[in-house]
Amino acid sequence: MRKVALITGITGQDGAYLTRLLLGKGYVVHGIIRRASTFNTERLDDIYRDPHEPEVRLFLHYGDMSDSTVLRRVLRLANPDEVYNLAAQSHVRVSFDQPEYTADTVALGTLRLLEAVREFQQEAGKRVKFYQAGSSEMFGASPPPQNERTPFYPRSPYAVSKVAAHWFAVNYREAYGMFICNGILFNHESPLRGETFVTRKVTRAVGRIVHGLQRKLYLGNLDARRDWGYAGDYVEAMWLMLQQDEPDDYVIATGESHSVRELLDVAFGYVGLDWRDYVEQDPRYFRPTEVDHLLGDATKARKKLGWEPKVRFRELIQMMVEHDLELAARERTLREAGHTVVLPGTATP
Repeated sequence: MRKVALITGITGQDGAYLTRLLLGKGYVVHGIIRRASTFNTERLDDIYRDPHEPEVRLFLHYGDMSDSTVLRRVLRLANPDEVYNLAAQSHVRVSFDQPEYTADTVALGTLRLLEAVREFQQEAGKRVKFYQAGSSEMFGASPPPQNERTPFYPRSPYAVSKVAAHWFAVNYREAYGMFICNGILFNHESPLRGETFVTRKVTRAVGRIVHGLQRKLYLGNLDARRDWGYAGDYVEAMWLMLQQDEPDDYVIATGESHSVRELLDVAFGYVGLDWRDYVEQDPRYFRPTEVDHLLGDATKARKKLGWEPKVRFRELIQMMVEHDLELAARERTLREAGHTVVLPGTATP
């Protein structure tokens, strides 16, 4: 029998990489997507097939983390062995503008899903393994390096919501004996990263500047330091957590931190440009409460899961620049041909 996985947030960066990983391992994958006026499945387009075709193993269901009725219905339809909760309003700066929405989807959404899975287990008479996506933002102002024993000190509505979701998961594990793992993932990037996140914002700008489509790049805090890894590596850690005999919580990180200035050095330097000629700071991109330095200690994951990051910082940023150079070249060609261009900014790397 094939294993069955249910992924919330399947259309996001992590959902797309996790889907490919699980399909490659022979899983049947079900995903929950939100209804929208336009298609929002670009990251899955190359692997999605009409469900009427034979041997299809990827199925998408409309739903929302604010609707527990839909969550229960999809669980019954999918009958999963594993649930990966990746859905979130995940942009830290946006969470200051939409705190209530962020808390509803991230914190209460997780609670709704946990309760739905608990009830489903009782109805189906089976044990479901549950992965909860945490974030290094939960550590906030706690000094680095941060590991599983580091106190949380969240500095944004997003981070506070993730802390609540983390403790909901721990509570359900302890109260009901559920197999639940919290993955506290530090920043992880890829060519599929959303363009509003700083790494992708930078590499996208490099591509467009090289091809004459953009003149300036506006950023906030250039001194913030982050532990940046590759999303493709990090989804493997998610899967490994659910293959263990006992549930536990794990920090996933590279153990290296770099500033935004270093990111700019690598990205612009890759194409022979000096970022100082193109980058300007804009106060609107500063957070009301800043997180200055995140650096993860993934010793536990290395020892217990056998997990190691494969892609390092420089290679990651160069991979993203290459992807965005190609996107910008296509955009320029279309514009020169007189077309109005609206590019999603995502494609399979």
